[in-house]
Amino acid sequence: MADFLQSIGYHGWVLPALLAIPTLGAVLVWLHGFMQRDTSEDAVAAGAMTARRLTFAILMLEFLVSIGLWWSFDVNSAGWQAAVDWPWIDSWGARFSLGIDGLSLMMVLLTTFLMPLAVLGGWTSVRHKVHTYHVLLLLLTVGVLGVFVAKDLFLFYVMWEVMLIPMYFIVGVWGGERRIYASIKFFIYTMVGSLLMLVAIVYLGWQAGILEGRPNFAYDAIMNLPEFRPIVSFWLFVAFFLAFAVKVPMFPFHTWLPDAHVEAPTAGSVILAGILLKLGTYGFLRLAVPLFPGIALHPTVRAVIIALAVIGVIYGSLVALVQPDFKKLVAYSSVAHLGMVMLGIFALTPESVQGALMVMIGHGVSTGALFFLIGMIYERKHSRIIADYGGIAKVVPVYATLLTIVALSSIGLPGTNGFIGEFLVMLGSFKTVPGMTTISALGVILAAAYLLWALQRILYNPLDKPENKHLTDLNWREIGLMAPLIFMILWMGVYPKPVLRRMEASVQKFVQTVEAKAAQQSVTITMGGGR
Repeated sequence: MADFLQSIGYHGWVLPALLAIPTLGAVLVWLHGFMQRDTSEDAVAAGAMTARRLTFAILMLEFLVSIGLWWSFDVNSAGWQAAVDWPWIDSWGARFSLGIDGLSLMMVLLTTFLMPLAVLGGWTSVRHKVHTYHVLLLLLTVGVLGVFVAKDLFLFYVMWEVMLIPMYFIVGVWGGERRIYASIKFFIYTMVGSLLMLVAIVYLGWQAGILEGRPNFAYDAIMNLPEFRPIVSFWLFVAFFLAFAVKVPMFPFHTWLPDAHVEAPTAGSVILAGILLKLGTYGFLRLAVPLFPGIALHPTVRAVIIALAVIGVIYGSLVALVQPDFKKLVAYSSVAHLGMVMLGIFALTPESVQGALMVMIGHGVSTGALFFLIGMIYERKHSRIIADYGGIAKVVPVYATLLTIVALSSIGLPGTNGFIGEFLVMLGSFKTVPGMTTISALGVILAAAYLLWALQRILYNPLDKPENKHLTDLNWREIGLMAPLIFMILWMGVYPKPVLRRMEASVQKFVQTVEAKAAQQSVTITMGGGR
């Protein structure tokens, strides 16, 4: 397969193609809706079905194009692969520069894997403005992938903003009763952080291009900048930290998340949890930590961030434990899982960083699957309140089996994807921050408490509500949607080696580079140097 991909020049065109396919697809779906003149009920229904099928086909093509990266990726290389660098806005020093490494490969594949499933997840629940909804899904795909593959910081920022707008409308138009409040809150939180990041990016671009008389936003050029004065580095790091901490979201910047998750349609919740939250942690790995390691690893800064991460693990778990709404319970579990990711990143050992990446992937699959299952039962029962169920395993055994498997993976049961990431994070973090790692382990116990208790009340209690005796089990579309997610949960839990190998070289380089630069900057700060 690798030889065939090389023979067709796959690495020379795959990343631009991954951005072009959903962009052209969005235009195609929009044109189909624009040209539909017949407003009869049957014609509108037929047009909506065409929009669903067309979007699904486009995103399946996107996935098939992207999957070649799995085979063609050089596991021994820590540098950029499939890189392209084209002129874009010369007067601004911005270039259309793309590339992937072991830190971004699995994020790209996670995105292209989940997006077609998101279309299936909204197949019957989205009934109005169907063309617009699917156009926004396609544009959202462009923005997310653009963030993961951008090698130019200006392009990174543009894609960051492109991603924000479609999600705002998906929540605000197709969400629940409080959708306007949730979408505005999500937009304001993210936009404030984004603007601070833009200021930092512009400053870095001018510093990198000072000899050329124009900005230079190339990632490698900015990475090679000499050290700034400590106060400058500190405020630049704060700008990036706030942008990414809101997106993670870290405690106490998390308050937009439960509202957005609960009010979003099923596909919106899946994309938020499965993909968008990873943009924040990816930002720390790609920009905030390697650009300013002297600040990120300063004992005080590092201690504060790790403390916030661990607080997020415990706080998210405790609040999830008392939630009556199953969807909000899963939303707060995301705060806990992403806190574990932040602990792994700032513990800064190869094991903890690999574990953080595995938690990111595992959380995307497992929590995405939970939101799909919540959406499926909501369409039947029109309630997310846990107390409204009770004993439905007897009525919907297929649903109960899948929900149990996915919940156990989210807990971190050995043999599932959740265990691998959490184990590696704790194994690596214990080397550098044993006390905080021990406290974070309570999150695993609490996860078992809130998810097993929820399963008990939803599936395995006595079937004491007569209206629940008539619920229908999953249909073939829903089983087909869940099948690849269940496969990923079990495969990554039983045999994670292929995934770990593809990120290993880049993780080793990341840790070594950050530690070396942090030591150098520490010496510079001590001697009073820097710009």
